[in-house]
Amino acid sequence: MLDEFKDFVMRGNVLDLAIGVIMGVAFGTVVNSLVNDVIMPPIGALLGGVDFSNLFLNLSGQVYPSLKAAKDAGAPVIGYGAFLSTVVSFLVIAFVVFQIVKGINRLRPAPAVTSRDCPYCHTTIPIHATRCPNCTSQLSAS
Repeated sequence: MLDEFKDFVMRGNVLDLAIGVIMGVAFGTVVNSLVNDVIMPPIGALLGGVDFSNLFLNLSGQVYPSLKAAKDAGAPVIGYGAFLSTVVSFLVIAFVVFQIVKGINRLRPAPAVTSRDCPYCHTTIPIHATRCPNCTSQLSAS
């Protein structure tokens, strides 16, 4: 059983997945820092000095000077500022992943065309067919 487990772990797919997860976590940390330390402060400054990490809705009815103070007191709060930062982080990650996939797709060769549609019945037929097997129409060579 140990040999089977070793074979399973040493397969390329498992190692590739592990490396991908580790890189993804590291990338997520970098993006979170980018959002929290670079993107959100200027946005907060443009909105009159708002600190997004400290925006919260207090559900207890008492007044607290900060989100930390409310949490330390055990008050029920909705930390919508942290949620906004998380949404921005997600959008940045999604955009970067989109750009990476788009770039990789550009590097791949286009798949070979092996079929076409019959101009008469619109059935998919082999690219070099001279007669449609469905409607039996004579086709021009392509």
